[in-house]
Amino acid sequence: MARNVQVEPLRTVHIEDQAVELVERKGLGHPDSIADGVSESVSQALSRLYLDEFGKILHHNTDETQVVGGASEPKFGGGKVTKPIYVLLVGRATTEVNGEKLPIHDTAIEAARRYIGSVCSHVNLDHDFEFDSKIGSGSVDLRGVFDQKAVLSNDTSFGVGFAPLSDTERLVLESERFLTLKLKKKMPALGEDVKVMGYRAGDRIRLTVAAALVDRAIQNGTEYRAICDEIGEKLADQAAKLTHREVAIDVNTADDPELGRYYLTVTGCSMEAGDDGSVGRGNRANGLITPCRPMSLEASAGKNPVNHVGKIYNLLGNLIAQDIVKETGGNVKEVHVRILSQIGKPVDEPQVASLQILPADGVKLAQVKPIAESVANTWLGQIDQIPKLLLTGKLTVF
Repeated sequence: MARNVQVEPLRTVHIEDQAVELVERKGLGHPDSIADGVSESVSQALSRLYLDEFGKILHHNTDETQVVGGASEPKFGGGKVTKPIYVLLVGRATTEVNGEKLPIHDTAIEAARRYIGSVCSHVNLDHDFEFDSKIGSGSVDLRGVFDQKAVLSNDTSFGVGFAPLSDTERLVLESERFLTLKLKKKMPALGEDVKVMGYRAGDRIRLTVAAALVDRAIQNGTEYRAICDEIGEKLADQAAKLTHREVAIDVNTADDPELGRYYLTVTGCSMEAGDDGSVGRGNRANGLITPCRPMSLEASAGKNPVNHVGKIYNLLGNLIAQDIVKETGGNVKEVHVRILSQIGKPVDEPQVASLQILPADGVKLAQVKPIAESVANTWLGQIDQIPKLLLTGKLTVF
């Protein structure tokens, strides 16, 4: 099949050679990440329901979750949540098939509860949260597009991706993962609401880390500060394995012991006390916020994985970029991918798949162009694998 895959030189200074680089990751317990994670979990739960009942994923989009912060009174030795966190599930779904109503709301709320329980280890789901589903029936025109024999794009939209990750990007990503997936198992005082901001100036990187700590695991300010110092030391050890650059790490810089101000929480999450969260305000599809790289404002979490190009093309853009770097065997420094759909047209036939390539020193674009085109066409030809990769946990959206 002839697709419109365009390859051109990437005319930019390589990211590693730029003087300044900024990278951010909002951790799994950040309110925006919770909104993303809940939305995607609801989408996957509905997808499984549809597959079990009808053998295919039916129309749905659950990408409008809102997390409304509660209220709490944290204190050393243990405080309390005084107002629950409100989680509102919003979107559209196929709620009835052949006159049979489906348990959409029960399925969605159970998925949301299960996800939050799996991520936030210090919360009481029954006391600390209130769940509400306002998911309604999808519009007729979008269902009509979805029901075509060919999988047709639900929108005229674009997705972007790039590869490989820079030192700073990889450091920011792995630092958050280290804290929320590994270190918290050994450090009961560490919560899941972690944010890591990376700033590189030349060969020096500074990480600013905001880490919510759990009040009942800390007795006083001295112990609190010691834990922050330990977090910094552990991250420094981790950083040394990921980059040769000099790395400085600051933890919880907003603290002011003289005023009694600490990043102290009851649940390990800032949403307990007023911090709200919305889908699409956090990490992009590759898990990072990268103002020095191409980004899409599209929210990937919760969107239908079969025909919603705002989700599929952002995931696909990163997969294509990563495989181009891999398949060209070190002959490419940097790849940017941009894919544009047209509503009502097959999702595997975009208006354009634009590949911008910065070859390695001494390598001509013509040497890598055929490989890049082949990678793009291969992924577009197996675009139906995206839902399977998502449902089996082999692909993530934030």
